[in-house]
Amino acid sequence: MESTLTWVLFFCFSGAVLSVSAAGTYLLLPQKIRDRSLDYLLCFAIGMLLGAGFLHLLPEAIEQVEGGTEGIMRAALTAILAFFLLEKGLIWRHHHHHPEGQQCLTPEVDNGDRHAGTLILIGDSVHNFLDGVLIASAFLADFSLGVVTALAVIAHEIPQELGDFAILIRSGYSRKRALILNLLSSSAMVVGASLAWYWLGEFTEYIPYLLTFTAASFIYVAVSDLMPALNAKVGLRATTVQVLLIGLGLAFNSMVHLH
Repeated sequence: MESTLTWVLFFCFSGAVLSVSAAGTYLLLPQKIRDRSLDYLLCFAIGMLLGAGFLHLLPEAIEQVEGGTEGIMRAALTAILAFFLLEKGLIWRHHHHHPEGQQCLTPEVDNGDRHAGTLILIGDSVHNFLDGVLIASAFLADFSLGVVTALAVIAHEIPQELGDFAILIRSGYSRKRALILNLLSSSAMVVGASLAWYWLGEFTEYIPYLLTFTAASFIYVAVSDLMPALNAKVGLRATTVQVLLIGLGLAFNSMVHLH
């Protein structure tokens, strides 16, 4: 069993390192390319967030819950309202500490983008924690299933973390801080796997609702904070590119979850 735990931690650690390394590689690109690619990455991130929420997290939560889906729907609605109130609180804090006439954000970063970064860190940390729980659960059931599950999670995490990194940059975080926060968020996978390995029974009852919480956070950020920003570009070419990249993110989710 200890050797299996080693494999669990290996895959979780590898997923965290690979996802952050992808974000770090983004930093090595020339500034001109980074500036041009940021909007593209945000479009891809929208597809990844919506895909993860609707195609993976919510279906998994519904499948695991007992006694129908009403509880899951109520949890999703409650989570969305909670994120709305949380964002309102962040906006209030911003105006409280920076009265009218004072600016703490650069001209290209608005309040909605700033709050999207905070919300995405919360949701992604929970998501990574649950990924660790799912990997440990799969390994406890069957070693081969654990390997397949871990590879699927890693395949999902790398592009998602890259998209999250783009969101943090747009939210006004420095590249160094965004990289550190991405690493901390990714390390939640190791924590989740370790806790689940020893106390899996304690998590079973709450996993569907944690999955719902994560799905709601991803959907809220994509629809409330990121999609409206795309309306600044209304040309046919820009809209076509946006739709294609969002579709690519959705398609990637579909491919991963089919396997």
